[in-house]
Amino acid sequence: MAERFFVIKGDIVRVKTQAIVNAANTSLLGGGGVDGAIHRAAGKELLLECETLGGCPTGEAKITSGYKLRAEYVIHTPGPIWRGGNKGEAELLANCYRNSLKLAQEYDITSISFPSISTGVYRYPVEQAADIAVKEIMTFLENNNDIEKVQMVCFDEITFRTYEKALKNYKK
Repeated sequence: MAERFFVIKGDIVRVKTQAIVNAANTSLLGGGGVDGAIHRAAGKELLLECETLGGCPTGEAKITSGYKLRAEYVIHTPGPIWRGGNKGEAELLANCYRNSLKLAQEYDITSISFPSISTGVYRYPVEQAADIAVKEIMTFLENNNDIEKVQMVCFDEITFRTYEKALKNYKK
């Protein structure tokens, strides 16, 4: 499975992949961080399509076209805001990955790239988020052959090293 899952350092809006995942807010109408960068790079058509979706609950996922992005699709998933770890954040974050991968599978997407969901302005601790992301992605890949390539695209060196370590230390 590790031969289908890669941790890379880069800018998710520049990655060549069939689908990128947007760490969105529940309105799906753009925001800061990854969400804002994706909306800016995709162009106003993305916002117009997102306006028709009626938002999205935390942990769920919705799909749109990629417009001016290199990716054909954008899968939007609102991650949880960190509130200390006792408010169901881990399960909500796991659902972001599960539901994004399930939606990719439904759309016959063979390559997908994720950002580190919720670790920016939502303050989810990167180490915990990386462990959850790696577990969910690897579990999916172990049980499904539809998706050929999953990338975790880390914007900075600390996040990159944290995800590399989580992947290296992953155990079923």
